[in-house]
Amino acid sequence: MLQKEGKIRIPAGCAISGIFHKDGTRENGTRIIDSIRTMHDRSNGLGGGFAGYGIYPEYKDFYALHFFFDERATRKSCESFLKERFEIVKSEIVPTRKIPAITDEPIIWRYFVSPLKSVLASLQLDEKEFVARTVMKINTEMRGAYVFSSGKNMGVFKAVGYPEDVGEFYRLEEY
Repeated sequence: MLQKEGKIRIPAGCAISGIFHKDGTRENGTRIIDSIRTMHDRSNGLGGGFAGYGIYPEYKDFYALHFFFDERATRKSCESFLKERFEIVKSEIVPTRKIPAITDEPIIWRYFVSPLKSVLASLQLDEKEFVARTVMKINTEMRGAYVFSSGKNMGVFKAVGYPEDVGEFYRLEEY
């Protein structure tokens, strides 16, 4: 018997929504969450996420690195690694809200960083290439640490769940 989405989770389920203001007008995440909620039946609950641009105006000149960590010790060792390569301007937990639909979340942390000029000079790399290589190194070599977003004045917010639940979990209405 052929089962339909809702009875089983079909990995090919997908929904997408976007809002873009050409004039740079900012708005909180409420409308994007509401728009993706209408696509609930098109989603499968296996994951959802949002990308926001212009969300860190006070840190717009720094790279925002969003991390998942399996445990606190991993975060500490990764932070030591970052300090060898970057000036860390701010380090903080990413604000979330406990909701029944999203469980077993990792430690979700963000750093606002600037590559150390001395490191860039010694490696003879530009900022973008250096950041990309650092992200790849962390994601391939540092067990229990995963960079899921890296860029200036932007951030990605993702989790296992339906997209509207992910938006609520990350409190996108506050951005």
